[in-house]
Amino acid sequence: MNRLRASLLATVAVFGVPASALAQSGQPLPDIDVTTDAPAAAPLVAAPAPGAPGAGVAGAPFNFTQDITPYSTTRIDAQEIQRTGSPAAADSLQRLVPSVAVQSGTGNMLTPDVVYRGFVSSPTQGTPQGLAVYQNGVRINNAFGDTVNWDTIPTLAILSMDVISNNPVFGLNALGGAVNIKMKDGFNYQGGQLEVSGGSYGRIQGGFDYGKQVGDFAFYGALEGVHDNGFRDFGSSTIRRFYGDLGYRANGNEYHVNLGLADNLFGAAGTSPVQMLQEDWGSVYTTPQTNHYQVGQIAVSGNFSLSPSWSLATNAYVRRYIQHTVDGNPTDAQACDDPTLLCYGDDDVPANGLNGQQLANNLNPNYPFGEIDRSTITTTSVGGSAQLTNNDRLFGFKNHFTFGASFDYGSSNYTATAELGSVMPNYVVVGNGTYLGASGDPTTIGPTNVNAYNRYVGIYALDALDITDKLTLSAGARLNLASISLADQLGGDVNGNNQYNHLNPMVGLTYKITPDVLVYGSYSMANRAPTPLELGCADPVHPCILASFLVADPPLQQVVSQTVEAGLRGQQLLANDWGAVGWKAGYFRTFNQNDILNIPSQQTGFGYFANVGDTLRQGAEAQLNYRKGPFTLRATYAFIDATFQNALTLTSNSPAADANGYIYVMPGDHLPLIPNQQVKVSLDYDINSHARIGADFLFTGPQYYAGDESNQEPQLPSYWTVNLNGSYKVTKQLELFVNAYNLFNRRYYVNGTYFDTTQLFQAFNNPESVTPAQPLSVYGGVRMTF
Repeated sequence: MNRLRASLLATVAVFGVPASALAQSGQPLPDIDVTTDAPAAAPLVAAPAPGAPGAGVAGAPFNFTQDITPYSTTRIDAQEIQRTGSPAAADSLQRLVPSVAVQSGTGNMLTPDVVYRGFVSSPTQGTPQGLAVYQNGVRINNAFGDTVNWDTIPTLAILSMDVISNNPVFGLNALGGAVNIKMKDGFNYQGGQLEVSGGSYGRIQGGFDYGKQVGDFAFYGALEGVHDNGFRDFGSSTIRRFYGDLGYRANGNEYHVNLGLADNLFGAAGTSPVQMLQEDWGSVYTTPQTNHYQVGQIAVSGNFSLSPSWSLATNAYVRRYIQHTVDGNPTDAQACDDPTLLCYGDDDVPANGLNGQQLANNLNPNYPFGEIDRSTITTTSVGGSAQLTNNDRLFGFKNHFTFGASFDYGSSNYTATAELGSVMPNYVVVGNGTYLGASGDPTTIGPTNVNAYNRYVGIYALDALDITDKLTLSAGARLNLASISLADQLGGDVNGNNQYNHLNPMVGLTYKITPDVLVYGSYSMANRAPTPLELGCADPVHPCILASFLVADPPLQQVVSQTVEAGLRGQQLLANDWGAVGWKAGYFRTFNQNDILNIPSQQTGFGYFANVGDTLRQGAEAQLNYRKGPFTLRATYAFIDATFQNALTLTSNSPAADANGYIYVMPGDHLPLIPNQQVKVSLDYDINSHARIGADFLFTGPQYYAGDESNQEPQLPSYWTVNLNGSYKVTKQLELFVNAYNLFNRRYYVNGTYFDTTQLFQAFNNPESVTPAQPLSVYGGVRMTF
């Protein structure tokens, strides 16, 4: 029975029902340690307080125990991340969290987009972001485009990941929610492991981590490296990343300093024409396409016990981020009527060089003209936060009060150039050393050099009051103050200073219907200020090459969301030793005002950002966990209805566009690239003390192409896939493991848009351009622990 009791605790923890709720059910708890599987509290945006895994510290809005959290939270621990077996932490989120989908707008699944309830966290510049991501209390959304580089986080070093749906205290850009990543340190992880693995498409992967406590001091370090040739042409990836932490405890206080480093290079960014993929599943449309990310971050934190009921937590950080992008594309430059010169479209718009003079046409006339667009983002960010927490009773009731403030500053430099060249028959763009300069026309491009400055201030206060032993009231608010400035270093039009302020309240209730069943409900607001990238490319009269060049700076309005959420969660010990079951089910509705969309221009390859009115994302989620002895089942279902709420006129390469290239969006039309349904089933079986096997099933419903906002064309088809994983312990310290992805080698698409079929060789008449899924892939390796 003790084993079953431990099983129940581990099973239901993910649903927000802690051991305390079980203790109140009248059944005694055995003296067993289930801390790893069933954390006592929901960590939010920071590291745990001393001796309390999961308790919040600097920047954390609440130290809610999960049974009084009036919104949805889902935790994934280190064991689950290891079982997923992927170098991308996002794959674990997709496997276990309802409403999470992993896509790849870049075409490389090692640099994924995470979509939660229709809101995106992506590494791709120009993707409107909707999730806040924290690592040990530090917000790691990059300052220039609010992007998140999931690839820079060593999976070995992750202690847990929490997905939190409805709490404005996570600051800017938590429209859909937040992901809180807690890293290992020498206090919460002792010992080490060495992993070496390899497999399909030339992947070689290695990782090492080690943690140790020596008296009041502790240290931890993790180093990972991955090289993968990729299943697509020119799609190799190289990942190198490190995380280290030094800690000290004394007199109830705890101090940490940690360092994160990453240097990652990825190829094959982008979709390919569907007709091209029918001939070669790994083909790529125009190259080179590479992204090179370099990140370094130093953070310090301190947790102080001021009295038995008061605590203070602080942190500060410095972060350096560099992104180099190389992207081969078609060009609008062409031979003039005088074929010895270059023009844009006709002789009235000369194509000038960097010296301001019209360029001579030295391109090979036997091949289509192209260009290689290069851009660099260099950002230095600094910031810090402080939080006071009090647990004194209020009017005789149990109470938890939190007050905090944060400050973040980012200084970015953005540069871009365009080199002319020729597009070879294999769609490789070969540059000829000629660079485009400003041509005096708003639709033409030239070199860019812009400085951007972000200043974010947040002040928040929250309180959780146990009105009775069954009813808890949670309420509070956060004030966000944002200032974003742009300064054009070349005398252009990308200049401005924009201010965005908003007060975001939150109120929620939880009620214990029975000791094992909880009902919750909440209302909250959140806001997102436009990013420097969006502000620098927001004028339809002066469009820019998306995610490459900035040309104008008109104002954009901030996005404000309102979320209502309600649901049930609980657990049950089944009779006759039939195991334990944990479950949750809920409804959510998020209404966005002044949502920002990436809109293509009528000029091929150009676009701009604009407020497109209101959007609505609503749906339902359900999750079931069951465990009996060596057998574990996890199943989730999510339905998401994401729609426009205003009529819009947009340009598109969709076949449904009229003769002028317009599509007409009506209220109720669905947002693109958001699947309406997801089903996930995960099975694990411990064959004996040495061997384990598991299987995952994923079904993703259909979704509209980007560019089909009017919903007039066929959708990206739904798909399903099966993954397998297993391991065998040769000895207590030596383990062999294997992972198989897309077991049935199904062909499906994870992203889709439209392209101009009149470009380049005009070899295709279907404008659908998609990202293919990776075929059957098998990886095996060895893990040694010590």
